[in-house]
Amino acid sequence: MFKLSEIKELIKLVDGTSVHELEIENDGARLMIRKPGKTEVVNVQAASLVPTYTQAVQPQAQAAPSLPAAAPTAAAAQAPAAAATNYHQIVSPMVGTFYRASSPEKGPYVNVGDRINEKSIVCILEAMKLMNELEAEVRGEIVEILVENGQLVEFGQPLFLVKPE
Repeated sequence: MFKLSEIKELIKLVDGTSVHELEIENDGARLMIRKPGKTEVVNVQAASLVPTYTQAVQPQAQAAPSLPAAAPTAAAAQAPAAAATNYHQIVSPMVGTFYRASSPEKGPYVNVGDRINEKSIVCILEAMKLMNELEAEVRGEIVEILVENGQLVEFGQPLFLVKPE
């Protein structure tokens, strides 16, 4: 299994090169990193319930090549609020499904008001059937949880706001 720190380092390395896609397999674990630029739009027809896929390519002139993919509109609205209040954002290092707890029977890793340190596990991100624990990497207090349990998150999307110590 890949460590979160290793995944972050690979993302930084890919971002600094002309490589657009990287796939690595190690001890049965597979990791795929893609740079932004293409978006896949899925249209589901109500009558047949069969999805049809369309590829839309974003023009390269609109986005700087070193910037991560834009977060969804709700997350983008949260970013100015975090900057204005000097809160630290814990962001998603990958595309995946956000889970607040290790299983449905267990309690969440963190709640609003909880104090965390750099090594505190705050959530799990599931990507390609791999469960990746996300460490806070900051000491402080959880002020807000910006996503819902089971929600699909994007690379760079804010997940938590933390009042740093």
